[in-house]
Amino acid sequence: MTVSTGGEAIVSGLVAHGVDTVFGLPGAQIYGLFDAFQQAQLRVIGARHEQACGYMAYGYARSTGRPGVFSVVPGPGVLNAGAAMLTAFGANEPVLCLTGQVPTQFIGKGRGHLHEMPDQLATLRSFVKWADRIEYPDAAPTSVARAFQEMMSGRRGPVALEMPWDVFTQRAETGVSKVFEPFPAPQPDTERVTAAAALIADSKTPMIFVGSGAIDARDEILELAELIDAPVVAFRSGRGIVSNAHELGLTIAAAYRLWPQTDLMIGIGSRMELPTTFRWPFQPPGLKSIRIDIDPSEMRRLTVDAPVVADARAGTRALLAAVRKAGYSKTRGRRAAIRDASATALQEIQTVQPQMAYLNILREVLPHSAIVTDEVSQVGFASWYGFPVYEPRTFITSGYQGTLGSGFPTALGAKVANPDRTVVAITGDGGFMFGVQELATAVQFNIGVVVLVFNNNAYGNVRRDQRELFGGRVVASDLVNPDFVKLAESFGVGAARVSSPDQFRPALEKALANGGPYLIDVEVPRDSETTPWTFIHPAKP
Repeated sequence: MTVSTGGEAIVSGLVAHGVDTVFGLPGAQIYGLFDAFQQAQLRVIGARHEQACGYMAYGYARSTGRPGVFSVVPGPGVLNAGAAMLTAFGANEPVLCLTGQVPTQFIGKGRGHLHEMPDQLATLRSFVKWADRIEYPDAAPTSVARAFQEMMSGRRGPVALEMPWDVFTQRAETGVSKVFEPFPAPQPDTERVTAAAALIADSKTPMIFVGSGAIDARDEILELAELIDAPVVAFRSGRGIVSNAHELGLTIAAAYRLWPQTDLMIGIGSRMELPTTFRWPFQPPGLKSIRIDIDPSEMRRLTVDAPVVADARAGTRALLAAVRKAGYSKTRGRRAAIRDASATALQEIQTVQPQMAYLNILREVLPHSAIVTDEVSQVGFASWYGFPVYEPRTFITSGYQGTLGSGFPTALGAKVANPDRTVVAITGDGGFMFGVQELATAVQFNIGVVVLVFNNNAYGNVRRDQRELFGGRVVASDLVNPDFVKLAESFGVGAARVSSPDQFRPALEKALANGGPYLIDVEVPRDSETTPWTFIHPAKP
């Protein structure tokens, strides 16, 4: 036993789990925790808004697969960071929120103490995977270990720990920090795997759908795809699991061209959003389905012919073995048709202008290992199918949450985690203004993100929908923006303005060579952008 404060006991647990970086914004209730960060010499990346702390932790986790940790004050601080935690929940990323609570004697009293909310723990539990309160210092080692265990077990996700204001500085005997092993993953059921292999044997035109749950199974998925000549498609989170440079690694635009002839869909670590929701407007007649997912509840959300509850790697390995055991060893000779679908789709999406002109240059200039974050914007939407991705964890989105304003701070966290890799944030002018103040954070901590602000002086998608669906009536979607170049330069950030793709290439090359944070203001005339939705919500053939 050692004598520690509550804050020191939490930090000892973080260190035991390999944490060396925390994103945070200090305040009265968590002074004791931040002092413990300092004494333990953890790297603390500050921010100008709590939401940015959460998004930076999300970017850190998403780009590495390791837990991202952030700390904010309770009440309004937690609520400000709520969008980022909800994003991490939707994207299944391990993010730990450390927050405070009113002093112990005031909990549940409703006395109006600073930052008090009626039931913070219950609120947190409504949008994170797991949350708990640490009520005395010696509870910290076990609570921190449980938090990491919950984050990293099964379907990963964000968790939260709160501690009362007074306990952060309360001194008491505390035990040694603990590390708990993740809960064991369910093992693939042999009968279900055999049934899935039989469906593959009977199939002539299978298609594989992958999500972020399949990232660690990339080798097995490619082996399966090559064995059965199945194209592999990811909507957002699973992009790069099979590289778009591989002839079986398809964008959603290319995959949709093959969808009408598909007779078997195989989902691995994916919600199957494309083929089973409003994204793709139909399913081919007689379509069969296989699903591999670690979360048993997913099998209740979507009924399939052969559900396999298992970790993606173990499940895919078992399926490969069963397919081979059944004597299947020859490909179907579909490669020419798959290549043709990709080539045709590549030509078709070039009609989405000027977005594709900028995305083509971005892909040509960036190294394959560069990390790109998208944003809810006209170029961001087009990037889902118009920006080739070659490695997993290099294309980071806010997933189905579609959280406006996430792109830039998420990129900052990814760059902190990957200082030797190029990181670029695609944003629109509306979304960028949600976190523009974090230019100060980029300068203060020398976070060399290149942010592309595609500036059409509007919430472009909202404006188009209003004009097309509501009789041309536009309300609250036109924007008045600052001079982004002057604004960036006032923070000490390098900046440039371009108004055409020809100007964009040299500006991008200069930005990347600069090494520090850099902003490119890309002027796009209002209402000039082709809708990107043609290839996200395609028409039924």
